[in-house]
Amino acid sequence: MDLYSRWWEDFPSGLEFETRGITVTETHVVNWSALAGDWLPLHVDQEHARDSLFGERVAHGPLTLALALGLVTQANVFGDAIVAWLGLDEVRLPAPVRIGDTIRVRAVVGEQATTSKPDRGRVSIGYGVLNQRDQLVMRFTAGFLMKRKSGFDGIPV
Repeated sequence: MDLYSRWWEDFPSGLEFETRGITVTETHVVNWSALAGDWLPLHVDQEHARDSLFGERVAHGPLTLALALGLVTQANVFGDAIVAWLGLDEVRLPAPVRIGDTIRVRAVVGEQATTSKPDRGRVSIGYGVLNQRDQLVMRFTAGFLMKRKSGFDGIPV
């Protein structure tokens, strides 16, 4: 099996994994603002943010989500198993991500289910995004369609 060969069968319920961290910088926030068109003062105006609930600028929630998904991808957890991303559920942000915070992902495979197609299976993975103080800053569940080894006929899915 090569470095990228992964299958649905490699992701049983209860499997846990953790990524390395990434420090969220002002550059991340400004680039995300430009990409998304989200220039809310809470994210980009230091004077405005000083008087906010958080007392300083904070990262966009969708930026945190994108960084979390990217950390898992960079860790090559899935290899080439993913056929499709099925969506997100239960996205919650219990604490802000501040500029300068270092975040990482701790994840666990939840449900693993077969589909009507023998070459595919579904998994749900619970993501917990933690900062450098081990404080939960985001949680969500992501669903994926994966190729199954048990239904693989030698033709890539």
